[in-house]
Amino acid sequence: MSVKKLIAVAAVTALSGLSGVALGSGSGSAAADPGCPALYVVAIPGTWETGKDKHADGPGMLTGVTDGLPGSAEVAYVDYPATALPWEGDIYGASQKQAVENARAMVGAMAQRCGGTRIALLGYSQGADAAGDLASEIATGQGVVAPDRIAGVGLISDPSRSPSDIQVGPPVGGTGAKGPRVGGFGYVSDRVRTICAQGDLYCSADDQDYVMRFAGYLAQLDGDPAQASRYELEAASTIADVEAHGGIAAVQSQFGNDSSNERARQLATFYATGTHESYGAYQVGGGQTAISWMHNWIAGMA
Repeated sequence: MSVKKLIAVAAVTALSGLSGVALGSGSGSAAADPGCPALYVVAIPGTWETGKDKHADGPGMLTGVTDGLPGSAEVAYVDYPATALPWEGDIYGASQKQAVENARAMVGAMAQRCGGTRIALLGYSQGADAAGDLASEIATGQGVVAPDRIAGVGLISDPSRSPSDIQVGPPVGGTGAKGPRVGGFGYVSDRVRTICAQGDLYCSADDQDYVMRFAGYLAQLDGDPAQASRYELEAASTIADVEAHGGIAAVQSQFGNDSSNERARQLATFYATGTHESYGAYQVGGGQTAISWMHNWIAGMA
């Protein structure tokens, strides 16, 4: 079976009977209304940092970003399953989808209540994946608020990082483990900043490791009708990349013993080093860590 047919089977199965839905757009004024924050920071924690039996009041990696922001900023954390594995309940795709939906609802509610408040989206790991997807949705002009309401989007270890995203800190190659976000950030591209530590495979996987790309693609399929067109576009993007870099032969070579052993070695090293949890100490320049830089950047918007 060709690569195209292989991915098509998975995509058709997931997309069977699905149809896309549209979102309404919003608009805002230039200044916050009395009693409203100048900046509304919607923060989405990473996997296992929130969810059942955990608190969504400043947990995990993003605490250092949101603590001590100016009084003109209001911070709200998104609660969602934050799971990744089937035996935890929601698979990654369903969990991440819930994060996007919950964040979207929070942004929409603030936009309705405070027409002049600007929005900042912030996420780490699975939360960065969700924050980035919501930002991408808004960037089309068909989101819950207009693109000009977005003050900034801060993404730390984004599994959908693209080489074209504006990166803070030492340049890191590759892409997010899921592959680049189809469509990018459109009208908000200039307000997105992404940070990826050297060696963090969640955000800096080999962009030609198609085994990882396929795994990332399949992990997000949850049968959501609203995501049907996105699933199709991401499948088409992966197919195009495979065909541009050797076709089926390139994929087959990555299933060999040598490739599998190397991938296992890389993963073992990655988990042993704790790179994914290193952002509180990871230096991005100017004496700042990833967390302190992101804090100062968000604070400057308030």
